Amino acid sequence: MDEQNLITMANQIGDFFTSLPDHEEAIGDIASHIRRFWEPRMRRAILEALDDGSTVDTSRMSDIVRETLIKHREELMPAAS
Repeated sequence: MDEQNLITMANQIGDFFTSLPDHEEAIGDIASHIRRFWEPRMRRAILEALDDGSTVDTSRMSDIVRETLIKHREELMPAAS
């Protein structure tokens, strides 16, 4: 899985929703979009990238995406198989 590509995709989602006037609504909508449209291995990979900044350059991750992943981590993490 290309984590840098996932970060780019997440940033594009974040760019779309950041225009909402309510910041909390934007964060919730980003999380909802990722949860509904990203397959479990994609969600797992971006959360692992957030945790392990030593192997993936997460500095390119936008602030709103980082905040979303941290705040909604539990609901974004796929169930163990």
